[in-house]
Amino acid sequence: MPTHTPDWVKHAVFYQIFPDRFAKGGHPSPLLKSVPLEDWQAAPTLQGYKGGNLWGVIEQLDYIQDLGFNAIYFTPIFQSTCNHRYHTHDYYQVDPLLGGNEALYRLLEAAHWRGMKVVLDGVFNHVGRGFFFFNDILENGPDSPWLDWFKVEGWPLSAYDGDRPPTTRVGVTIGLCLNSTMPIQPCANT
Repeated sequence: MPTHTPDWVKHAVFYQIFPDRFAKGGHPSPLLKSVPLEDWQAAPTLQGYKGGNLWGVIEQLDYIQDLGFNAIYFTPIFQSTCNHRYHTHDYYQVDPLLGGNEALYRLLEAAHWRGMKVVLDGVFNHVGRGFFFFNDILENGPDSPWLDWFKVEGWPLSAYDGDRPPTTRVGVTIGLCLNSTMPIQPCANT
């Protein structure tokens, strides 16, 4: 199958952003009151949150453009239980700690007004334990209609058992999806 690269990509200069650590904007999420944030100036940790959000990115778009960038590549921004958001729960919701869907809409408007493109990292080959379809397998076992979405190696599944070896922790093939900050990260059957 031939691949067609969009013309705009051929001339794009990308600026990659990890939103939690890029900039805090003027519309912080009310949820941040219940999340212990690391000091902004302190060295980041693997699991800590800094409180950056998409509102902060909007406030920095002129700066990014002045540096010569005309496209932004975001690390995952969808609802997740970790600061890097590679353990997605819901691909339809931007993480509320980042400003939610409204902040993404406003960001897209502001970027497009400046002639900038935005690319989102979807990470569709692995998900978090809270992903609906994986939870259905945890609840319904081999009778789940979503069973073929994952590589199940054995039963019973146990998403939170940290005492088992990595490849059998939850009975799914983990491979490259194993992350040192999380005992299990379900991999899609790709």
